[in-house]
This record gives sequence, C-alpha cells and structure tokens, in this order.
Amino acid sequence: MTNHPVRIAPSLLAADMLNIERDVRACEAAGADILHVDVMDGHFVPPITFGPAFVARLRTITTMPLDVHLMVTNPDHQVEQFAAAGAHWISVHAEVTPHLHRTLHRIKALGCRAGVVLNPITPLEYAFAAGGDADFILLMSVNPGYGGQAFIPSFLQRCERLRTWLDANGLSHVEIEVDGGIKASNARDVINAGANVLVSGSGVFGGSIEQNVADLRNA
Repeated sequence: MTNHPVRIAPSLLAADMLNIERDVRACEAAGADILHVDVMDGHFVPPITFGPAFVARLRTITTMPLDVHLMVTNPDHQVEQFAAAGAHWISVHAEVTPHLHRTLHRIKALGCRAGVVLNPITPLEYAFAAGGDADFILLMSVNPGYGGQAFIPSFLQRCERLRTWLDANGLSHVEIEVDGGIKASNARDVINAGANVLVSGSGVFGGSIEQNVADLRNA
C-alpha cells in the first residue's frame, strides 16, 4: 500500500467537449486534485485528441494541475510545447521514447513533473531502470487509445511489484499513477496495490461528477 496521499485525476477524454468549462468547474467543486489530459496522435494509438492549444485554454479556466499523458510516436517533439502551454505533469511512453532518461530530464528542466508510462504488457524493468529519474510511474490498466475499457486485473500484481521495488530501492518518493477502468468499485484494490494517483474518465463523468468523485474518495 502507498504512503502517498491519494489523488483523484478526472480524465477529460470522457468530459463533455461542448461543455468543458462546466465539467472542469464541477471537478473543482467536487474536490478532484488533478486534471488528466490524454494526448493522442493517431499513430501510437488510433484516435486523435488534444493538442497544446487545448491545454493552454484549460490553463485560463482552472488552477488545477494539468497532467498531460503523451500517447504519441515522437514525444520528444512535444514536451516543450505542452510545458509552454501550462502542463504541470508530463508523462511519456517507454515503448516509443528511445532516450528515456534524456527526455525525463528535459521535462524536469522545463519545470514539470516527469513520468514514465508502461502499457499493460510492457516489462516493469523499464520502470526499474528509469525510476530514479522519474517523479511518477503511470501504469496503464487498459491498452491505451480508447476510453471506457474494462480494467485489466493483472494490473494489481504489477502495481504491487513496482511499489515494493521502488520502496526497497530508495525511491519511495516516486508516485504510481493508474489509468484505465478505474471506478469506485475497484479503487480500494488499486490503492492497496500501491497506486495513489487514480485517473478516471467514465468513472467520474458518467453521471454526477461530484458524487462520483466523492465515491472514489470514500472507496
């Protein structure tokens, strides 16, 4: 189990794009901690979603930290743009970042928290190798690209193994974020496995945002 405070991170991929300011305000009122922005380029994953201009507009309507998850083929070409747009957290996929240590240090130099993302079957050894240079590790609990997918139960064992390794190797400060299929019904299991940043799309925006955030928090 993690010693970090639990953070609720609504995923704006599931928000109402025609009423995004309303939904952001509701997340703030509900006591959410971070806004998660899934950036997809149509190459690394099939959909195309948000760009730096969207993040820059978000920055004008909220003071909540913006957590930018780069699901793109060339993240090194994007980190400067998103940092300039107002991102606070930027994470890149180990699967497509050839010089991962360099990229993480670049993100930090831009004043952002740096994260490594692993897909569900990507070996944890990538996180072990890069953990010392990261502020957080994002473990995907679904295959990236589409919202509304079912949680992959093997995440729990992976998360426990990662949390144990981090704590045993002087990296207790590194947070573990989880993204995919997170709802109040599985939040307790995820936290007990060692994650503390819970990204939730349909689990927050499917119905009453305030009630869903409260249910996640209470779980």
